[in-house]
Amino acid sequence: MSSPVASRRSFLQLAGTGLALSGIGLAPAAAASSVILPTRPAAAGTVLLNFNESPYGPAPSAQAAARAIVAESGRYLFALAGELRDTFAQQEGLSADRVRLYPGSSEPLNRAAVVWTSPTAGLVVADPTFESLGDLAAARGATVAKVPLRADGAHDVHAMVEAARRVDAGLMYLCNPNNPTGSITPAADVAWLLANKPAQTRLLVDEAYLQFSAQPSVIAQVMQRDDVIVLRTFSKLYGMAGLRLGVAAAHPDRLRELASLGDNPLPVTALAAGLASLREPGLVAQRRGQNTRLRQATVEWLETRGFRCLPSEANCFMVDVQRDGAGFTKAMAERGVVIGRSWPIWPKIVRVSVGTEAEMEAFRTAFAAVIA
Repeated sequence: MSSPVASRRSFLQLAGTGLALSGIGLAPAAAASSVILPTRPAAAGTVLLNFNESPYGPAPSAQAAARAIVAESGRYLFALAGELRDTFAQQEGLSADRVRLYPGSSEPLNRAAVVWTSPTAGLVVADPTFESLGDLAAARGATVAKVPLRADGAHDVHAMVEAARRVDAGLMYLCNPNNPTGSITPAADVAWLLANKPAQTRLLVDEAYLQFSAQPSVIAQVMQRDDVIVLRTFSKLYGMAGLRLGVAAAHPDRLRELASLGDNPLPVTALAAGLASLREPGLVAQRRGQNTRLRQATVEWLETRGFRCLPSEANCFMVDVQRDGAGFTKAMAERGVVIGRSWPIWPKIVRVSVGTEAEMEAFRTAFAAVIA
């Protein structure tokens, strides 16, 4: 499948916004993202439970590493990127040629839309799921087949395979755990999907939230297959959303296709913080346990009051507020607690990110006030 040509500079300048436009001939209005971003900083004291960010920030060792390297940041320090890549590959049992670093996972998502979807190669996604990939594919003229999640929140892999055949899909997207729901798709379902999808359809598995879950990764598949791409990010559990660091793992041919749209050195502060995070013993287990405890306590509080929540294994969950979700979110914000939005397919269900213990207490107080 041939790739559209996009200039290195124009693509990389826009990739971070969620839509690479200038290199592919799209007007901004034609490719507006459905993700709503704030236009001004939150007021002091506002509780932010809306973007699945870590309330703890980078680990202390990562903060120290980022500060320490600032004095050397007049150099590109290319070797540092190689060290991080090699460390990640070794920990995941991969060869280094199957790993590539990016500023977060949004950029490889956007690149995937440019490289593997087109007016003749469709995209299959769940509904609801993270939207930037579908937004860009649709803006480029690709047919985007949205397959509703199952009642338990898992991807309906059988329906996704049928949809892939129907739209001649070049790409299928599976976020596991899923964003916005936090729900998981069992490993057996993912294995069935890999065994039954059309041969020409590449599977992109977004594991941004995997470290919050006990679910197994599919990353080992990139050593066996050339049609699987796995994304990871340091934005979530590692608390580096603002530092921007992510990983794409795939067969070298797939990585070269992603890289065909250009490259740019990564910030050395992000590289240093990422390397320190990977080397921090017990960090993943500690933050996973902390997140699970606070998420489950909040879900139990809601459900005892009659508000159903979808099962989650991420740092977010969705709750049925039994009324217009947009209005409910607005009422919560008026009480100093900013939560996530609802999705068109579920207008009465809103997403809530998991914060600190104090932040979740503030959420419960505001929630009770709005309901009352």
